[in-house]
Amino acid sequence: MVTATNLGFPRMGGNRELKKTVENFWAGKIDEKALLAGAKNIRREHWELQRDAGIAAGHIPSNDFSFYDHVLDHVHLFGAVPKRYAGLTNHIDAYFATGRGLQKKEEGIDVPAMEMKKWFDTNYHYIVPEFSINQEFSLATTKPIDQFLEAKELGIQTRPVLLGPISFLVLGKAARGDAFETISLLPKLIPVYEQLLVKLAEAGAEWVQIDEPVLQLDLAESFKAHYTTAYTALAAAAPKLQILLATYFGRLGDNLKIVADLPIAGLHVDAVRAPEELDAVIQAIAPRNIVLSVGVINGRNIWKADLEKVIATINHVVGHIDSSKVFVAPSCSLLHSPHSLAAEVKMDAAIKDWLSFAVEKLHEVVVVAKGVNHGDDAIKAELDANRASVKARRESPLIHDEKVKAEMKAITEDMFARRSPFPVRAAAQQAKLHLPSFPTTTVGSFPQTKEVRVARQKLKKGEWTVAQYDEFIKAETDRCIKIQEELGLDVLVHGEFERNDMVEYFGESLKGYVFSQNGWVQSYGSRCVKPPIIYGDVSRPTPMTVDWSVYAQSRTKLPMKGMLTGPVTMLQWSFVRDDQPRSETAFQLALAIRKEVQDLEAAKIPVIQIDEPAIREGLPLRR
Repeated sequence: MVTATNLGFPRMGGNRELKKTVENFWAGKIDEKALLAGAKNIRREHWELQRDAGIAAGHIPSNDFSFYDHVLDHVHLFGAVPKRYAGLTNHIDAYFATGRGLQKKEEGIDVPAMEMKKWFDTNYHYIVPEFSINQEFSLATTKPIDQFLEAKELGIQTRPVLLGPISFLVLGKAARGDAFETISLLPKLIPVYEQLLVKLAEAGAEWVQIDEPVLQLDLAESFKAHYTTAYTALAAAAPKLQILLATYFGRLGDNLKIVADLPIAGLHVDAVRAPEELDAVIQAIAPRNIVLSVGVINGRNIWKADLEKVIATINHVVGHIDSSKVFVAPSCSLLHSPHSLAAEVKMDAAIKDWLSFAVEKLHEVVVVAKGVNHGDDAIKAELDANRASVKARRESPLIHDEKVKAEMKAITEDMFARRSPFPVRAAAQQAKLHLPSFPTTTVGSFPQTKEVRVARQKLKKGEWTVAQYDEFIKAETDRCIKIQEELGLDVLVHGEFERNDMVEYFGESLKGYVFSQNGWVQSYGSRCVKPPIIYGDVSRPTPMTVDWSVYAQSRTKLPMKGMLTGPVTMLQWSFVRDDQPRSETAFQLALAIRKEVQDLEAAKIPVIQIDEPAIREGLPLRR
């Protein structure tokens, strides 16, 4: 019998309860006791939700909850907090200070946050551990044990989740002034992990999930020895505690030979991002008679799985590995998925039927396990509904736009080349703009003030007419232009006060996009984002920015920039359709932005800026 499991669950809650609780604590509206009580309620709800969904006892994750970031939790867990925070005696204050900084002038406290970085190729951010060359580690908190026991008191047996020792070190950095390889600290760190595993075993844990996402990166040959040393020690420390080594976000590649012989009880692989590697993984671990956890439900996107195909994949695995040694799982933690579709009451019903958020993905995992264990007849209703959804999506006219497909076919090589070399363009630009040798400008938007946000809410609530709102935005734009003129800038921006978000604003004007009401995912700390959803062929029915750019240019004699978000950022910061290559969607977005550029040029906007802050985010994790 295969087992339905989960690797991690979104922390924020169905209505972003954690965000509200934490921010109320920061604002002084609640005390530490209320903060801890609110977090405990959220954890209980999430454990019970997973249990009631049918995730197997012992394989519901614990310690996946965090007030700010799970990597930061490990910094505090292992006593690796930089010395500049030593004066903060309250643990909660010190914890949040490392994540977001802390300034209390009356107490002489002024400490910055630790560095933040993107979590692999996701839109989540983690706090970067900072190690000194003489770094010492200790078991400074008992959070994983406490949360395991907390669930146990509720009658729920969980699988504690830890970031693995090698990933913890590799994802960290040397403190300023120190120059060394952080992996050299492994001999000091392993004994602390050993202590933690012993305590988890004593608390009654049967499985522990140790995440090693750096196995998706290019690693030096020396890492085989590091992994062997570390996991041999960890397995020996608590022999009755079974270790599930979890990898995700891509293929193992050459690193498969690193993990194939490790003394672990199970291996999790991402069969969504690397389905082509599944047979090699099976071949590597089948002779060892250990568990294979197969990530077949996409933890990073929001599309309903094709259950027939997923069940076929698991049946294929069961053909080589005894079913008792097979776990059905999401590809990665569901941290990267919105909480539930239950709140989506305004979305087009047809599109909503194609989606699956975290709660729905748990259901998919359970249905797949049930179908493999008991046959298709045991899940007939679920399979029939899923087949209908998959078919409806595949054939829907909402998705397919023949005009867009024709434009894609019409793309030619000359569209990838500039019409004239840079020296020619530079001379023409200078003749038109008359700029100094070192012209000054700003990058883009001005601050979205409280007044701007209130005005936008008034428009949404119907308290203001569109005309009233437009007059307000014009006044803000005029004020922005005046400030820049008085400062003496050479090329101006209009401030972008009409825009709510650099992706959402454009997505609202593009065909092929839909927006959720409550599809929030954690970006960092308490900050949540609501990525737009690209469900179909993308096109631009009408100009998106021309009117406001033209208005702004009419208010000044200086050059005004037209401000656009680029196609790669539009792609990376959205939930992207999975029924065609991402490159196809990227080019559809590029064609839409290209048309906007042409219209801005026709409207005599002299400078156009295309923002691509996510330009690196889609690059492969491995060479």
